[in-house]
Amino acid sequence: MEKLLVIGCAGQIGSELTLELRRIYGNDNVIATDIKQAPQDILESGPFEILNALDAAKLAEMVDKNKITQIYHLAAILSGNAEKNPLPSWNINMQSLLLLLEIAREKKLNKIFWPSSIAVFGPTTPRVETPQYTVMEPNTVYGISKLAGERWMEYYFQKFGVDGRSLRYPGLISYKTEAGGGTTDYAVEIFYEAVKNGKYECFLDENTYLPMMMMEDAIKATVDIMEADPDKVKIRSSYNVAGISFSPKEIAAEIKKHMPDFAITYKPDFRQAIADSWPQSIDDTNARKDWGLRNTYDIKRMSKVMLDEIGKKFKG
Repeated sequence: MEKLLVIGCAGQIGSELTLELRRIYGNDNVIATDIKQAPQDILESGPFEILNALDAAKLAEMVDKNKITQIYHLAAILSGNAEKNPLPSWNINMQSLLLLLEIAREKKLNKIFWPSSIAVFGPTTPRVETPQYTVMEPNTVYGISKLAGERWMEYYFQKFGVDGRSLRYPGLISYKTEAGGGTTDYAVEIFYEAVKNGKYECFLDENTYLPMMMMEDAIKATVDIMEADPDKVKIRSSYNVAGISFSPKEIAAEIKKHMPDFAITYKPDFRQAIADSWPQSIDDTNARKDWGLRNTYDIKRMSKVMLDEIGKKFKG
């Protein structure tokens, strides 16, 4: 019987991935943790404990007490917030990963998952259909920490046999949780503001293209790579994954199809420079070939689902 530990269950990914893992493995077999209180549906559906991702003793105790076989480590300081507090963010992002890798090695865990990001790429990277293997010179604290993390993931696999698996997430879009300090967060904020106020001031230029993925597709990709046979996971740093690429101007046009009076203005801030250093689109051929990555959302379906579901949320 697999017993799973999720670190960072209250974040954008964790709040949805935890529920999907409980659906697959059983509520009592997925222990959810975070440094803050979890959403109500996580509290009601299974076990939850407060956990600081840097607390080595508590983490080891939880692994032993619950006979954990897999860990999903989702806790991190995202790109925008990390630029405001570089050294504390580096410490949280890197030390928590190294702690996880050591736990996985010492306890001989079956598998671990740690998410990387398109932030590993930088201004010298080819920006259109960015390949799996390419120049990687990130110029943000978040990107540097993710690139270093990828190297540590591969190192622990090669040296110690730790079965670590990872995805380079693009911007993730979900109606269930609001934005949390990332550069791609405009693609979530814009829908919330459209429903609440009928207008949005975007912190990126109207023609800034970035790769995005609907959360449903991202959760499926995470589960699929973790359930894949080990010999199919050929890349042990992190896999490129992509959904759809669009600009703020294009997404605003889709919203106007449903809300003709919606208005958007543009006031680029420090996150514009971050976005300009990231890919506009991603080549995820390796993930499709190796373990069967598949996406189901395009910009039209995404926009309709986001507006419909956020609308229900506020009516409720």
